[in-house]
Amino acid sequence: MSECPLHDVAIVGVYNTRQARRLSDTNEGEILMESVRGALADAGLGMKDVDGSNITSSTWGLLSRQGVTLLGGRPSWTGLEYGIGAVLEAAAAIATGQCHTAVIATAQVGEYTDRSSTAPWTRPSNEFVASYGLYTAAEFALIARRHMHLYGTRQESLAEVASTIRCHGGHNPDAVMTGRFPSPEDVLASRMVADPFHLLDCCITSEGGAALVLTTREKAADLDAEPIYLLGGATERRGMSYVAAPVWDHTGWVGEKAAQTAFGQCGLTPSSVDVAELYDPFSFEIIRQLEAFGFCKHGEGGDFVMDGRIGIGGELPVATNGGILAYSHAGLAQLLQKPIAAVQQLRGTVPEKLRVPEARVAMATNGGAGALFTDVLLLGKEAL
Repeated sequence: MSECPLHDVAIVGVYNTRQARRLSDTNEGEILMESVRGALADAGLGMKDVDGSNITSSTWGLLSRQGVTLLGGRPSWTGLEYGIGAVLEAAAAIATGQCHTAVIATAQVGEYTDRSSTAPWTRPSNEFVASYGLYTAAEFALIARRHMHLYGTRQESLAEVASTIRCHGGHNPDAVMTGRFPSPEDVLASRMVADPFHLLDCCITSEGGAALVLTTREKAADLDAEPIYLLGGATERRGMSYVAAPVWDHTGWVGEKAAQTAFGQCGLTPSSVDVAELYDPFSFEIIRQLEAFGFCKHGEGGDFVMDGRIGIGGELPVATNGGILAYSHAGLAQLLQKPIAAVQQLRGTVPEKLRVPEARVAMATNGGAGALFTDVLLLGKEAL
């Protein structure tokens, strides 16, 4: 194993604002600044300590170069990516000396207004989508149906995934869907959205903000906050999301190479992972990722998720905060909330019913086959 520059970087602050279906009593700017201040406070840092940033918003349309003015306009590195891609981008800037402390933050409030239609980000206007009426659920459904045809994956396995993750959200007092515990039978009984996805197989829409702070491993040692260390990570993109319909032979195993790269950077294997905050736009995507990342063989994911194996206390707890099926799907903030959930598990700062005992290594992911990309991040409680 060669030395990886990511190992010199740690996450020292994380923060989620209040998440809700609608945040009608606030605005996106307030939520965004709450995110930034909250993550810095968690790290024990202030605005003056930051020399790198990637602060954006969805409805307001704030770009990262504009976001740097919120820090006072000091000389700063600025990033362009989102979610895990933004974390890896900022880590690379820190590792190469372009900055020493970076804050990543984003928020969405007020973008989804026409609730008689699917959310606007699921139906982009372009000549390859608009004319066919494609939307995100249908695109991911194409991938799921092909897998079911090839490997005999059962509808019951999808329902098991949806029920497990939604019940995690039910136990999370901060989740949009807190207090709700649908069974697999409830999932199968919910209305069909895009075959094979029933309503409860599909992620929610919500509003909120999120932020995290990264710094050098050396600086992290001087802070009161518990650092969580970057072990490995990679991005994998195979085209523009939601432009053309996904084809299994092209994008079915997207993320496989990214996961292999991330594991190779730290000498770990899938068996090293204690908790997996996998991206869960639709229930089947969890099954696909488990196969692509090597937790089980191709075609075996449907059986892998049964009998409590991805629940708290199972072999590989997945989407432990309720994921975007039940915790929140707040624009691009939900991409950032996956590594935040991983940090919270490794720190043990989650409700007791959702805590994975003695978790030392966590995986976080973004994207999926229907979106033609999957990004992977490995985090550890101890530095390599």
